[in-house]
Amino acid sequence: MKNGRPDSAYLYWRWSPRDCELPQFDAYRFLELMRNKAWALIGDSITRNHVQSLLCILSKVEQPDHVYHDKGYKSRRWVFPSYNFTISVLWSPFLVQAAIFEDMNGVSTSEAELHLDQLDKKWVDQYQNLNYMIISTGKWFLKDTIYYENGTVVGCHSCSNKNLTKLGFKFAYQKALSFVFNFIVTSKHKGMILFRTATPDHFESGEWFSGGVCPKTAPVKEGEIEFKDLHGILRNIELEEFAKAEKKAQENGVNLKLLDVSKISLLRPDGHPGPYRFFHPFANDKNATVQNDCLHWCLPGPIDSWNDVIMEMVVNG
Repeated sequence: MKNGRPDSAYLYWRWSPRDCELPQFDAYRFLELMRNKAWALIGDSITRNHVQSLLCILSKVEQPDHVYHDKGYKSRRWVFPSYNFTISVLWSPFLVQAAIFEDMNGVSTSEAELHLDQLDKKWVDQYQNLNYMIISTGKWFLKDTIYYENGTVVGCHSCSNKNLTKLGFKFAYQKALSFVFNFIVTSKHKGMILFRTATPDHFESGEWFSGGVCPKTAPVKEGEIEFKDLHGILRNIELEEFAKAEKKAQENGVNLKLLDVSKISLLRPDGHPGPYRFFHPFANDKNATVQNDCLHWCLPGPIDSWNDVIMEMVVNG
């Protein structure tokens, strides 16, 4: 709004499930129940977006102390002092070990290097000390990437200028998720682990790098919009790998749950910053060409409904 977005209805829409009442997130009750507990949200910039939503709601009760950040402010930690409740965001966009070569705007200078048989220590080293986790990944697997196993290059995705086996992102996503889930289900972890499904973007007439826009100012109804092909592929792999892991988790006494927010997020093409990630982008030219953000979410906005679902799963379920 500060950047000049003229409409405001996106602030007030709230998802309502068909056959039950979903109470709104209760920040007081949540903090009371989470005394002396530690949470972490683990993943990419959508995870950062999510932790911002959660912090905004909880800060109505108490302002948290920001107690840690890494050099790039990508991994951070806050404490709600009256409750000794800790919440962290851990930057791990692939969940497995990766070397990433890109600037703050997401422009790559070289292919990412992904080790499909090594978990990212940024979250694994904290894993057993966490009571609750929300783990997610997704879109980063579509980037130009070189794949390693046992320290040796085995192939790549979108690397036409290199003499490597073109394995593709489906191979890597399945392999990485299978490896992550296998670690979780055999970990004897006594807390609760939510795997959040990847969320769709709403770019129209292009992608983020090719003039894509998201001009809608209202939600769409179920059935009026479909997942894009690439997102559908990611989603199918997620659901298949989770189904296999869920069975093993139950056998091993690990509390692993699916947090599926993909479909409710698909209905909110109005909930993105669009061109208003920049300050008054059309002030000097109403027809200016502006890079849109149709992936991340405005706050308040659609992500807040995710917290209603989490409250139901964690506190009441």
